[in-house]
Amino acid sequence: MIFHPSIVILIPGVILMYWAQSRVQGTYEKYSQVKSSLGLTGAQVAETILQRMGVSGVRVEPVAGVLTDHYDPTAKAVRLSQGIYGSSSLSAAAVAAHECGHVLQDVKGYSPMNLRAAIVPAANFGSQLGPLLVLGGILFNATGLINVGIVLFAAVIAFHLVTLPVEFDASRRALKLVDELGILQGDERDGARQVLNAAAWTYVATALYAILQLIQLLMMRRD
Repeated sequence: MIFHPSIVILIPGVILMYWAQSRVQGTYEKYSQVKSSLGLTGAQVAETILQRMGVSGVRVEPVAGVLTDHYDPTAKAVRLSQGIYGSSSLSAAAVAAHECGHVLQDVKGYSPMNLRAAIVPAANFGSQLGPLLVLGGILFNATGLINVGIVLFAAVIAFHLVTLPVEFDASRRALKLVDELGILQGDERDGARQVLNAAAWTYVATALYAILQLIQLLMMRRD
């Protein structure tokens, strides 16, 4: 695949992904240095939100890594990275609230979240096998193999497109929660908004890159 001239179409996606990653890292680090006035750690923010929203049976626990925060609906656990779990920064509050936004999506049966979960196996399979099948089809002049590879990779596109409303909605819920529950005060809410907006761009960039990959595969099929 790397020898096909259509690879140049991926360049804008690579640039956008690099910019988005740099922005989220910079914003995260900036507001990691700003402590919230209430001094709640990320773990305490998550526990407070869950308690005040009447959510039971969901654990808040630490996980290794940097920005590895996520909600596991199967285990019913909000997992916060080391830099979030014990930190009382605005970044920690924003990220913890965002993951609680996913908890509320799960509790309320938010359909895009359920759809994304259903697509995950096909997306993982398609991302690994789809491009390989296209390459194999080109090498062996097998159009059918190419078509199968493109169909499989389309599941990756579907996953990333569904991810956008899921993540945007979780951030919207997070900002509403920290405001209504008084977890962040005044300008602190703007700092949390900047952290979540920067993170949102990474999802946009990833979705765009996946679309450009699909276009590249279609161009390879045409040739």
